[in-house]
Amino acid sequence: MKDLLRGAGKIGTLPVTSARRTCLPYLPALLSVDIILLSYLLLAAAGFIAGIMNSVAGGGTFLTFPALVFTGVPSVVANASNAVALFPASLAAAWAYRSDFRHFEGVSFKAMIAVSLVGGIAGALLLVYTPEQTFDSLVPWLLLAATLIFSFGPKIVPRLRTWFSIGPVTLLAIQFAVGIYGGYFGGAMGIVMLAVYSLFGLTDLNTMNATKTLMSGLINGISLLVFVGAGKIVWPQTLTILVAAIIGGYLGARVARRMDPQHVRMGIIAIASTVTVVFFLKSA
Repeated sequence: MKDLLRGAGKIGTLPVTSARRTCLPYLPALLSVDIILLSYLLLAAAGFIAGIMNSVAGGGTFLTFPALVFTGVPSVVANASNAVALFPASLAAAWAYRSDFRHFEGVSFKAMIAVSLVGGIAGALLLVYTPEQTFDSLVPWLLLAATLIFSFGPKIVPRLRTWFSIGPVTLLAIQFAVGIYGGYFGGAMGIVMLAVYSLFGLTDLNTMNATKTLMSGLINGISLLVFVGAGKIVWPQTLTILVAAIIGGYLGARVARRMDPQHVRMGIIAIASTVTVVFFLKSA
């Protein structure tokens, strides 16, 4: 079982050119092309669904990051490429939510943007300088933390609101920390932001979603510059997810008001839990 899970990461890594050099009969070459085609179809499907997920409830990373790793991309590069791939989808979703933007009382929107960008740069640099083996060992735990936050965060926050609330300074400090986390990994980043905005006193879900998608896009965008500069992007796979996620993100934002978020959340939790278990088994 362990060998099978480790071998899953090899799918789609064989270049088409090497397959074409295969001697007669041509069956190995044809099989290799089929595997590569299936890999890109998997990435496109993951990107499209992740775009919808991120615009409605978050959690798209639970699909796109494992899809990249499963198709043979090293974990650090997969994480960096994933952030780049989901960046335009976040902006597309934010544009669809543009009529729902509202200023936070007592907090400058420019300050929110600034701390998100600085945090995103810090997190991205931290990822770039994390050794591959170290990050491999961290991935299951990062996924577990993200899954727990996504699963239980919305249930815990209402109780926390009865005990305390946060002010503008605390909001900016937490947004900076979220930026660091988003630049480094980003799983369930949107859920954390929704929880923080709720503790700040916001109650309009559309306004919270609009701000969340914009800040996520900015964090991913500034991280993009760091990752591109460090040469940590696999462009064919990234562009495949990117295009599919834009379409899914825009459509998701348009239909979000008509979807039952509870049903969406249950599906995402099931996906996240399965992915987390697989990565723990793979690292065992």
